[in-house]
Amino acid sequence: MNRRDAITTAGLAAGSLLIPKNQQAMSDKLPKTPFKHSVCRWCFNDIPLETLASKVKAIGIESIELLTPNEWSTVYNAGLTCALATADFISLTEGFNNPNNHKRLQGLYPELMESAANQGIPQVICFSGNRYQISDQEGLENCAIGLAPLVKKAENLGIMLTMELLNSKVNHPDYQCDHTPWGVKLVEKIGSPNFKLLYDIYHMQIMEGDVIATIGKHADAISHYHTAGVPGRHEIDESQELYYPAIMKAIADTGFTGYVAQEFIPRDRTTAFRSLADAIRRCSIS
Repeated sequence: MNRRDAITTAGLAAGSLLIPKNQQAMSDKLPKTPFKHSVCRWCFNDIPLETLASKVKAIGIESIELLTPNEWSTVYNAGLTCALATADFISLTEGFNNPNNHKRLQGLYPELMESAANQGIPQVICFSGNRYQISDQEGLENCAIGLAPLVKKAENLGIMLTMELLNSKVNHPDYQCDHTPWGVKLVEKIGSPNFKLLYDIYHMQIMEGDVIATIGKHADAISHYHTAGVPGRHEIDESQELYYPAIMKAIADTGFTGYVAQEFIPRDRTTAFRSLADAIRRCSIS
């Protein structure tokens, strides 16, 4: 399942997804972390955005992300922010590695970026696209060329263009930006403080492992983090192979002050917020 798939579970009343009473004031009890907590909208698409905003705020989450412009006002009105913006025209498969996409993307991104900057949204997501037999070196060169005018605009607006690292082994076959070293080379080639990587811990554990060492080595190239359990993309608890408290400490040790976003799919929709509250506890540094 990926963020473009609709959540198939239907018929759940919002009232069935209650936070346990002892978690209602959780935001007041969390350790003060150097980074901020966010959650990805698509993982909770079956919940009205207004309801989601109210419930996640109670458990210490400051942002709901991967929202399109028509959704931004809802979270801002609830006292939250959107850490990372997207739009309907943005595609995971048709990205900047293919010159045939440059004109279209360069025509559509500026309005989104301007709107995001005006709303105070710090980052806008972008993708390499699928390989379609494009070599890694050619894809790197094409991305740098296609992104150049948009990165310049990002510099002028004071926002970040952020390219996500995704796995091509399980969820996104043929995706090109599927290893950290390739993404870091692109960051270095572009050479702007306004273009960095979204390091998705779930995806990179599948592709290359060595998560903590990679974060320490390449922290300067990373502007955002996503979580999820491996295998299965579910809760980040003892049922999976990653130990998130140690990963969060590694992120904090780099001096990171941006957003870490939960992007797991709850196994049981009726306890979704219990799982989310648990994830926030595990990702808070004591």
